Parts: sequence; C-alpha cells; structure tokens
Amino acid sequence: MAVKEKIVDDVAVLTISGKLMGGPETWAVHSKVKSLIADKVNKVVIDLSKVKWVNSQGLGMLMSCFTSLKNANGHLKIAGATQKVNSLFMLTRLITVFDTCETADRAVASFHN
Repeated sequence: MAVKEKIVDDVAVLTISGKLMGGPETWAVHSKVKSLIADKVNKVVIDLSKVKWVNSQGLGMLMSCFTSLKNANGHLKIAGATQKVNSLFMLTRLITVFDTCETADRAVASFHN
C-alpha cells in the first residue's frame, strides 16, 4: 500500500493505492490526517480509486479519519471508490456517513461550492 499527498488550494488529497487491510501502513493514513489537522488543514479527500479492497480494519481507519476531522471542525470526502469498495460501504451503511464523489477533482471542487 502507498499514500501520496498533494495540496490543492486549501484541500489535502491523499491518494491510496493497494489494499487497506490493516497493519501499520493502513494506520499511517490516520496519522497523516492527524498531522494535517495539526497543520490547520481540515479539508481532506481520500482518493480510493487505486484501492482494490478494504477490510474491517481499513474501514475502521477511514472512520477514525472521519471522526478526527469532524472533531477538528473539518470534513472528509471519499473519492473514486471502486464498485467493490462502494458495495462494502453500502453493506455496512457507511455510504450514509461518508460524503463520496466520483473523482478527487470533483471532491476538491465540492469544497468550494
């Protein structure tokens, strides 16, 4: 799993590739989000377009990111979830929690509407 970060205007975009299957790599994403919050960046897009699968630990990490940002008066958007990952969101009803967009660009633009 790999994480790339870029800042677009005042929004951090974290692009994850590989699988979100738990372990230190998965939780490094949450650490990155907490570090962004510490740097006063509280609008974050997590781009899952290159993620093949998410297990329960991966979902837990995404929920932790969501909670950390919400507690900092921030907002998390999930972008580019594959059909497989989206069905998991529907099955767990997290689709009602996460603000999802088709692409990272649309997610960034939606912060400025």
